[in-house]
Amino acid sequence: MPLFDGFTTGLLDVGDVQLYVRRGGAGPAVVLLHGHPRTGATWHRVAPQLVAAGHTVVVPDLRGYGRSSKPPTTPDHAPYAKRAMANDVVRLMRGLGHDRFAVAGHDRGSYVALRLALDHPDAVERLALLDCIPISEHLARCDDRFARSWWHWFFFAQQELPERAILADPDAWYGGSPRHMGDEAFAEFRSATRNPATVRAMLEDYRAGLGIDRAHEEADRAAGRRVTCPLLVLWSRHDDLEDLYGDPREVWRSWATDLRGGGPIESGHHMAEEAPDELAGALQVFFADGGRPISAHSHHGGGRPA
Repeated sequence: MPLFDGFTTGLLDVGDVQLYVRRGGAGPAVVLLHGHPRTGATWHRVAPQLVAAGHTVVVPDLRGYGRSSKPPTTPDHAPYAKRAMANDVVRLMRGLGHDRFAVAGHDRGSYVALRLALDHPDAVERLALLDCIPISEHLARCDDRFARSWWHWFFFAQQELPERAILADPDAWYGGSPRHMGDEAFAEFRSATRNPATVRAMLEDYRAGLGIDRAHEEADRAAGRRVTCPLLVLWSRHDDLEDLYGDPREVWRSWATDLRGGGPIESGHHMAEEAPDELAGALQVFFADGGRPISAHSHHGGGRPA
């Protein structure tokens, strides 16, 4: 079967950029946001299961990624701030007739999903965050272990050098394989990561992360803003998030008023590709009834970069 069989695909205007969007199904709307260095194709084994469960599923390439627009940047990297990306998603969904929707974000997409919930609480009904804690929390906790494992954050924030290093051999830099991703998804990923404009835009995402995105999060904390919709936190057991922080939900407690369930997925970092059935099952339950609020502290035992 072709990728996203039965989905409508194409570029949609959302203001100052166009997003490449896949959409299908009927019922309550769900947006799936990919991470770095993927495109929306990373969800190709999960999205059809959510359609089968009775959802309208919308899968955009974030601005800068895949086939979406790559606007010029500015000194503060604001065109690649998660606020700009979140605004894109709200405009996209309203243009498709969905004023309220659920969101699942993985890796960099999780930061866009978090920004959606903080900036547009009237729009986000449920929020699932995969393989992440807030950017500002990572940086506040930064130690030698974090620096060794997540050095790419600081390298990508440099000017020009990461572009030169990556584009010298993007296949070696980004890896990936058709065995894990599927032939069609891998071909799309490989095309994107060989495109110099896409590589530069993806790096702008990280440059925004260490500056303007962190400032936005810290402003939220100072103002007492929190995620008020039901929140599900999932992470990859065979990655390093739990090794660094223990149960990531403990970090999220102070960011959310309604933390629900969650836990590890038996997967490496790219869970939508490596454990799609387990992930889709967890999302289906959460999007259907939200699960039970967490009241007592609980600890599990595994997570990688966002």
